[in-house]
Amino acid sequence: MTDQPLVEVVNLDVRFAAHQVLRNVSLDIRPGETVGLVGESGSGKSTLGRAILGIGPVSAGRILFRGKDIGGLPPRKRGPEAAGIQAVFQDPYTSLNPSMTIEDILIEPMIARKLATVQEALERVRWLLEQVSLPADAATRFPREFSGGQRQRVAIARALALSPKLIICDEPVSALDLSTQARVLDLFIDIQDRTGVSYLFVTHDLAVVRHISHRVAVMRRGEIVEFGECDQVTARPAHDYTRRLLLSAPVADPVRQAERRGQLHTLQAPA
Repeated sequence: MTDQPLVEVVNLDVRFAAHQVLRNVSLDIRPGETVGLVGESGSGKSTLGRAILGIGPVSAGRILFRGKDIGGLPPRKRGPEAAGIQAVFQDPYTSLNPSMTIEDILIEPMIARKLATVQEALERVRWLLEQVSLPADAATRFPREFSGGQRQRVAIARALALSPKLIICDEPVSALDLSTQARVLDLFIDIQDRTGVSYLFVTHDLAVVRHISHRVAVMRRGEIVEFGECDQVTARPAHDYTRRLLLSAPVADPVRQAERRGQLHTLQAPA
């Protein structure tokens, strides 16, 4: 990783009608880095990801990608930058076209953006499947023939098809069982080690944050209340809201769980 940001979000506001969803949000993502974005449902995490992708509104502020302000630009006006930012969404069951083979799903973005001939795209499919640890014969099969974890691997391969610099990962493992979650998270890490891609990893799960993130941003009611190194934020949080999130996360030990409930009750009690 380098210290020069790949992405800078500066004083970003997002409003829907009279409702302000994001307020004065600022963060940065470095090349080869994973920034975890954590918070409760409705805190604005996915809204921030959609704004960076260009599929959500920007009311004020800037989104700089490789130094260029792309905030508020629709996808058709973002030019090459649009290919440099891709996404993996939560539900692998609905994010893939069930009528297309895996091969067609993977070559579609390359052909649509005229970044490869059909033959070049077909040759790249084998490499993409290797990157996500799927067999070559997966190319001729349909999404319904795969498990949830395998479908999410296909979604990751599709995101990689355009050689992005940044992937917005919006709760990409929350629909998977715990053992599959761990394997898919390890895959994300392996891909980052091999390609140098950066991730904005949106999640409500602090265990996921600890597993994959270099830095963590904590969002509450549309604002970033804490942003720092993962070990610092998840072990020695500075903000009471982050402490409440940590204490609310379940643990297997019933004695520790009881202790945490007591600490949470004390933290939430009025002064």
